[in-house]
Amino acid sequence: MHIHVLGICGTFMASIARLAKQLGHDVTGSDSQVYPPMNGQLEELGIELVDGYHPKQLEPTPDLIIVGNALSRGNPCIEHMLDSRMPYISGPQWLGDNVLFNRHVLAIAGTHGKTTTTAMLAFILNSAGLRPGYLIGGVPIASDSSADLGDSEFFVVEADEYDSAFFDKRSKFLHYHSNTLVINNIEYDHADIFGDLESIKKQFHHLIRTLPESGTVIFPAGDEAIESVLEAGCWSNQSCYGHLVGDWRYHVADQSAKFEILKDTPGGLQQGKVDWLLSGRHNVYNGVAAVMAAYQAGVSVKNSCEILSRFQGVKRRMETLYNENDFVLYDDFAHHPTAIETTLTGLRQKVGKSRIVAVIEPRSASMRLGVHNERLGSSVASADHVLWFCDNNVGQGIHRAMDGSAVSYEVIDQSETLLKRCLEFENSDTHMVIMSNGGFQGLQATLVECLKS
Repeated sequence: MHIHVLGICGTFMASIARLAKQLGHDVTGSDSQVYPPMNGQLEELGIELVDGYHPKQLEPTPDLIIVGNALSRGNPCIEHMLDSRMPYISGPQWLGDNVLFNRHVLAIAGTHGKTTTTAMLAFILNSAGLRPGYLIGGVPIASDSSADLGDSEFFVVEADEYDSAFFDKRSKFLHYHSNTLVINNIEYDHADIFGDLESIKKQFHHLIRTLPESGTVIFPAGDEAIESVLEAGCWSNQSCYGHLVGDWRYHVADQSAKFEILKDTPGGLQQGKVDWLLSGRHNVYNGVAAVMAAYQAGVSVKNSCEILSRFQGVKRRMETLYNENDFVLYDDFAHHPTAIETTLTGLRQKVGKSRIVAVIEPRSASMRLGVHNERLGSSVASADHVLWFCDNNVGQGIHRAMDGSAVSYEVIDQSETLLKRCLEFENSDTHMVIMSNGGFQGLQATLVECLKS
């Protein structure tokens, strides 16, 4: 079958293309200004890429068009596809129908931590010899692949609450036929498609409704939003974790670089210790959830913890890009106040009194709409200085958000000026974190090149 993927260079859609290729299909695709890193991986797989959306790419008519959720009405390919009555489907539905339907699906959902937790779980199961399939919304540092069909009944998938396509406004995760479901947290985000927190919780409850009675929901104790979703009706097993409460417990030592996990079972106490390079309490939560999910697949607590201690992280999740002359540069995907706060707090615990400079691009729809402005000032409290990169319209909201903050900051709207300011912190005891859910106009690569030269 010839499958053409519209919007192929995003991590999710590129992963869909990779899985379709592994299934034996003839896969092609297109995107606006075909871009790295996914274009290189796709070309290595022999997937032909088209730059742009001229309708000629749909001649002759593909057997199926998989439409990415970044595309909308008015796109030339979309209009030609609809006028010509070509067969099409969303990426999440194709994944659910063709890959996940007959698998034991371990789905990782929540506002924060999905990518890292999914990568952790896939790493644990693979290292334990279970050969799972997986689809991760990022690329693990120790791997060049964000997706693989695997060779067992298990499939680990990052389960996003964002909508599926312009013609299917259901959350992606409703297509996934989940058996084991991790919900890391639920907060308000994606203001472009959700009016409030209640509308997001409604989608999560739709997800709960799709779980079989034999399935399991894994979640942190004390999260009010999650608990309210479960109270609305849950017909599956529930397993929660906490520091002192829950059927799973954890104990943190050494500023989150080491922690212990304990599980009471009919056969006695199972426990394991994790000693890794990752920082931040949020990664402890991610790690505990991954171990709990792996337990559902038959991996012991001790074995999971030993494996997790070797986990190196995910690209663009506090990935170290440069470390010389007391200057350390990180790349991070944080784009929500909670994620910014937990990342910076974890870094502060790790580096002590060293200077922390956060370089933040408020790029998401929620950020640009000012939905999170009241929390931005407190979210950067662990930093010493913040460089906000945005236009004047968004910058006005940043100034109001930072009013009264003890953290010094600048609002910069020119990439050349931003690069110059970043380089001025070189040769000092500084940890600089670049935070964006986009490409940041290539700032990371340009900055590293300048530092090395």
